[in-house]
Amino acid sequence: MNLGLASQVAFVAGGSQGLGFGIAQELFRDGAKVFLGARKIEGLEKAKNDLSSVSPGREAEVAFASLETSDPASVSAWISQGVSQFEGLDFLVVNTGGPKPGDFQSLSLEDWRAAGEQLLFGSVSLIQEALPHVKKSSSASILFITSTSVRQPIDNLLLSNVYRPAIAAMAKSLSVELGPFGIRVNTLMPGRIDTERVQSLDRGRSEQQHLSVEEIRKNAERQIPLGRYGEAEEFGRVGAFLLSPAASYLNGVTFPVDGGMLKTI
Repeated sequence: MNLGLASQVAFVAGGSQGLGFGIAQELFRDGAKVFLGARKIEGLEKAKNDLSSVSPGREAEVAFASLETSDPASVSAWISQGVSQFEGLDFLVVNTGGPKPGDFQSLSLEDWRAAGEQLLFGSVSLIQEALPHVKKSSSASILFITSTSVRQPIDNLLLSNVYRPAIAAMAKSLSVELGPFGIRVNTLMPGRIDTERVQSLDRGRSEQQHLSVEEIRKNAERQIPLGRYGEAEEFGRVGAFLLSPAASYLNGVTFPVDGGMLKTI
């Protein structure tokens, strides 16, 4: 399928690795210009090189700048630099990373505040800064990356269980508010995708449960009807489609990419 991404400009927060990079790769592969943001410059440099190898000769169509989503000044600078470089903004991937794991008794008030700044207010800041530019696009699309915790709480991820549904509610509200401007807003819920974040969570569960990481993974895979973790590329293809003009009548959806893991209807 031709997604119609040639000449489109995509801004991908958290785009240096994992889920964000998976989406950025598919967007770039199909012809979009991509502007990446993440905390670590070395990770962004690697991501740019990796993307450039996907489509040689288009090195000038991928760029990056440092981004800390919990810092409004950093968000503002990132949006401004990307718009200046690529002269527009068509697609925005709101991807603020995962919060600290833990249950209620292990999390401090500062942990709650930090997660709110990172996930909720970081998302708000990205939208506020990007919106004036997105409104100028004839194919505007915003995609939030959340978690299956939106539908089904995950053990020992209380901060995600609380803040992710709030972000999904914001996305749904924005789909109604921004629809009349021709701006589509959708949400993706990743399940067990084989990223560094999920590998780190598995190591944490390994220590808690006194099981090997391999046993933790096998136990998780038993809960997934397809019997395996997903790949970032698989997630990225769905994200690229939802952002693209090929999905022009999809708005306000909250879509799982989880191999059938969710038990909710």
